[in-house]
Amino acid sequence: MTPTTATAPAASVPQTSPPTPGLDDRITRALVGAAVGDALGGPVEGWTPEQIAERHGGRVTGIVGPWHGEDWRTARPIAPYHKGDGHVTDDTLMTHALIRVYEKVRDHLDAYAIADHLVPDLLSPRWIPELEAEALPLQRIFLAEKWLVARLHYGHVDPREAGAGNIVNCGAAMYMAPVGLVNAGNPAAAYAEALEIAAPHQSSYGREAAGVFAAAVAAACHPGATPASVVDAALALAKDGTRSAIEAVCEVAVRHDDFEAAITPLRTAVEPFDTVGPDYRSPSLGARRPSRLHAIEELPIALGMLLVGGGDYRRTVLGSVNYGRDCDSIATMSGAIAGALGGEVPADWAQTVAQASRLDLEAPARTLAQVAREVFARDVERRRSHEEAFTALAGTR
Repeated sequence: MTPTTATAPAASVPQTSPPTPGLDDRITRALVGAAVGDALGGPVEGWTPEQIAERHGGRVTGIVGPWHGEDWRTARPIAPYHKGDGHVTDDTLMTHALIRVYEKVRDHLDAYAIADHLVPDLLSPRWIPELEAEALPLQRIFLAEKWLVARLHYGHVDPREAGAGNIVNCGAAMYMAPVGLVNAGNPAAAYAEALEIAAPHQSSYGREAAGVFAAAVAAACHPGATPASVVDAALALAKDGTRSAIEAVCEVAVRHDDFEAAITPLRTAVEPFDTVGPDYRSPSLGARRPSRLHAIEELPIALGMLLVGGGDYRRTVLGSVNYGRDCDSIATMSGAIAGALGGEVPADWAQTVAQASRLDLEAPARTLAQVAREVFARDVERRRSHEEAFTALAGTR
């Protein structure tokens, strides 16, 4: 047979599609994606979309420096945080702390695991990027997170009840991505576990948001998942104001494919459920109080931007960042979900954030992937044991 010259395959010949990301890839993309979103949103947190555009001469398209430039140590009224230049915030610090708890327990977590392991972790010195120093995470986290230490370490409150009385915000939700990843593909299990381990931290719609966010991440890990299927999974589990807020925001989000046009309509949609009020830096008198009618702003907007961005990591996260207000937490959540869907985090962003924050962003992912496999194996054993016991009791086959 005469040899023939190789040619490109004809257009009619089916091409091999890229493989669906497996567990390890999804966990890595979700956790790196969350950290990068956090770092991008940090320097513009608390400002309005209009102020962000004025400060940066247009929309933020990547990593930017501190809002006040070189005066970051003294210009901010609340603390000398170096927000910007690729530094992660407390969202990522808490996420990595929770992964270390999973690494120790190597099973599903409960409220007591938070008291026994997460609280001591907050009292152990770590490199804090925004402080550019080694310090206790307790010295960086917000008041709602300091509550964990006050109530559990000093007050010895029952961990299952310690969250009652705390201000209701996104503090518990912002670091629940690992729960969704350990329960990858099982949103209901992620929701239940997150509600349990958020109990020492939050109550009301803050705790509810933690459960729904974890469920969304778990749903995003399902093979074939889409932004729409993630939202459907969240709505199937969400209760009260959290469900209503997600519905309202996502009904608006599906009409847009450009975040520039979506920012104002999404804010209008979530506003009736948000207790903070129009001025993020001056919360209303009724802000952050328990209610069955309200919701945190961050999770519905993160899901809305996921729809607007079509699940694309860059579009989803940049929409979240330019929304302003609590945009580091919004971008943390949307970045985690987009990453779990298989979205690719820009390598230059990830490298800059890792170097600037002095963090190995992939090591926690490797740890959590191994733990997730061990937990799944335990779940299989427990389920088989239950099946055998129930079959013996009920006489069924």
